[in-house]
Amino acid sequence: MSYDIWLSSPHMSDEGYEKEFIEEAFKLNWIAPLGANVTGFEQELADKVGAKHSAALSSGTAAIHMALKAAGVGKGDIVFCQDLTFSASANPIIYQNAIPVFIDSNYETWNMDPNALEAAFRKHPNVKAVIVVHLYGLSADLDPILELCRKHNVVMIEDAAESLGTTYKGKYTGTFGDYGVFSFNGNKIITTSGGGVLVSSSKERIDKVKFWSTQSRDKARYYQHSELGYNYRMSNIVAGIGRGQLKVLDQRVAKKKYIHDFYKRELGKLEGIQFMPSNEWNKPNYWLTVMQVSGRRKPVEIMNKLEAERIESRHVWKPMHLQPFFSEYDFIGAFL
Repeated sequence: MSYDIWLSSPHMSDEGYEKEFIEEAFKLNWIAPLGANVTGFEQELADKVGAKHSAALSSGTAAIHMALKAAGVGKGDIVFCQDLTFSASANPIIYQNAIPVFIDSNYETWNMDPNALEAAFRKHPNVKAVIVVHLYGLSADLDPILELCRKHNVVMIEDAAESLGTTYKGKYTGTFGDYGVFSFNGNKIITTSGGGVLVSSSKERIDKVKFWSTQSRDKARYYQHSELGYNYRMSNIVAGIGRGQLKVLDQRVAKKKYIHDFYKRELGKLEGIQFMPSNEWNKPNYWLTVMQVSGRRKPVEIMNKLEAERIESRHVWKPMHLQPFFSEYDFIGAFL
């Protein structure tokens, strides 16, 4: 169905920054993967969020996959993953033939519950990595999660696909863990039409990711491959869009906050309506404005009314342990 008001539609800059970078790539006939826009986007994104090194890839999912591989996750390894998230957070665990264990969220953050994570470590002490998500632009409470990961000497991967521009205690999400993942899919706060970036403080690991994601082509005069490779690098055209979009990120965050504040002001006093949580240590990007509905109002009834007015809306993510594909894997709630 076509809507008059979309949930989160792409929005190119009014200044036309994206077009300038794309036209330059066409002028130079540098259309294929890699090029000045790719290296420029990597550097500018890293500078924006305060990361040391970055790799521009074909999607956020590819970035999570490469983060797991860089962390040494392999067959039979256990990876803790936030339960309330999109499946792209969990699918790469399966790509690596590893075993996901899903961790409950709490009402205070809508993200990974540190108490549930602690319970998970007690039940599954041999863990390779933890994937924490910043859902809908809301930051997880990172300090206790980081403390647990360090205590157990486990790699932490931040899925910041939805939280570019969000800060936790004044620092951008995606830069706390060993690896941070950003997405530039069509509906994200800024978009490249499709793409992702992996950031890390380790130059060695990021260089290795760039090698793997360019088909693991050895430095030789002929085509030689000593490792399994992936076609995961971002194109120069896509990166050009990203460079233009990055220039207006702060404007997008401000507009998303305006939208959130409008809905909360107009609807927040209605019985049975509760909006996403607010914490003093979190400055969200408000990628999507989300509310819980209780009492006599049913979410599907509201959604049907909106659809009749050609306004798009969606349910929150269905937790991973309730997904048919992931139903056989363990789920740890905070009650354990």
